[in-house]
Amino acid sequence: MSKTIEEYSLADLMKKIEETLNGNSGPIEGFQATYQFDITGDDGGTYQLQFQDGKSAVKEGSETPADCTLIMSLGSFHQFMLGKLNGTMAFMTGKLKIKGDMGKALKIESILRQYNVKDSL
Repeated sequence: MSKTIEEYSLADLMKKIEETLNGNSGPIEGFQATYQFDITGDDGGTYQLQFQDGKSAVKEGSETPADCTLIMSLGSFHQFMLGKLNGTMAFMTGKLKIKGDMGKALKIESILRQYNVKDSL
C-alpha cells in the first residue's frame, strides 16, 4: 500500500519530486532556474530545486543564490503538491510568501502540474 503525501518526510518528498522531474525532461527542456523552498514548522527545512539542461536536482540547504524563494508551512506545501492549494490564492491569503522573481514563482506551479508528482507517490 502506498503512503499518503502527509506520510512522506520533507526530505523523501523532495527526493520524489526530483525523481519524477528527471523521469521526463520534456517540460523542463531549456528551462534554467533555482528555486528555494523554505518550509516552516517542526518538520520543515530548506531545499533548493535546480533546473538546468533538462535535468533537475534537489539540494538541502541554500548554498546557491535562488531566483525565487517560496516560504510556506509543511501542511501548505503538501496541499500545493496535491494541487489542492493554488499558488496565487496561497500568496494572496498569506499561506505562501515569495521572494525574488514572481514570474518564476508562477512557472514552478505550471511545471509541477505537468508532472502530476502526487500521482507518482
